[in-house]
Amino acid sequence: MVLKVVDFHCDVLMKLLLDDRLHFKNDVTGALDVTYERLQDADTLLQTFAIYIPSKLNGSMTPILDSIDLFYEKVLTCPAMHLVRTSGDLDYCIQNGKIGALLSLEGLDGLQGNLAMLRNLYQLGVRAAGITWNYANWAADGVMEPRGGGLTAKGKELIKECNKLGIMLDMSHLSERGFWDSVALSDKPVFASHSNAKSICDHPRNLTDLQIKTIIEGKGIVGITYVPMFLNSQSAATIDDIIRHIDYIGSLGGEKHIMLGSDFDGIDTYVERLAHPGQVIALKDALLKRYSTTQTEGFFSQNAMRFLCEQLPVS
Repeated sequence: MVLKVVDFHCDVLMKLLLDDRLHFKNDVTGALDVTYERLQDADTLLQTFAIYIPSKLNGSMTPILDSIDLFYEKVLTCPAMHLVRTSGDLDYCIQNGKIGALLSLEGLDGLQGNLAMLRNLYQLGVRAAGITWNYANWAADGVMEPRGGGLTAKGKELIKECNKLGIMLDMSHLSERGFWDSVALSDKPVFASHSNAKSICDHPRNLTDLQIKTIIEGKGIVGITYVPMFLNSQSAATIDDIIRHIDYIGSLGGEKHIMLGSDFDGIDTYVERLAHPGQVIALKDALLKRYSTTQTEGFFSQNAMRFLCEQLPVS
């Protein structure tokens, strides 16, 4: 059975930014988790590419624009890749066997509070945005910022501008207070691209039951991530750990609000038998032993596709 895959988070653009010797297609270095060939092997329907700027480069628009340039020059030039800006682009990918490529910002530090830059990035194809990484910026506190602040005044303007433009709001990495500020202000559903259940693994990057229920009730979605330290408190993680988080979020009423957000290329340790997209078949086989084909398709692609069809602009 061919099971299409939607993955809502990877950091391959960061690696391409840091090392210009790397290539998304025909990679021979082994340095990349996500490559063109592996996305094809995984029967990928859509891959979200995060623009994450490491701290040593962070603070200006230049590395953000460089990352977008790499996305256009090294990713979108691959024959089967297709930029997803609208729900019509999703239909095109489905009808023509293309791999959708969605562009997302992970941390808005480089905008320096200038919302004109956000509008420019929308024109370049950005359709989702995580407000912070782990720490504070001009818009909000990240989840690891000790003071645990919420949105700034400028951050509140940002929420409204994202709603106006049609940029989806990603709550992963955001402080809990920032989460609640965003939910209160946004007139559109929010999502978490790569976060798990805190009740199963008590890590600051994971979501509380109340956060998960709020995302579900707001018709948002949660991307189960493969980061071992977000899956359990041990030194190693297995596919069974991923399934425990899926089971738990499902028990909160979230079965139709679960997707995948691997964090490939943003991690140094891996779930056993799940080190790159080409190995996602192991997760599929494990899920099919516990869930129906329809449920598994939901987790792998259909829940995410429904959310995207509802939230992306029509044209």
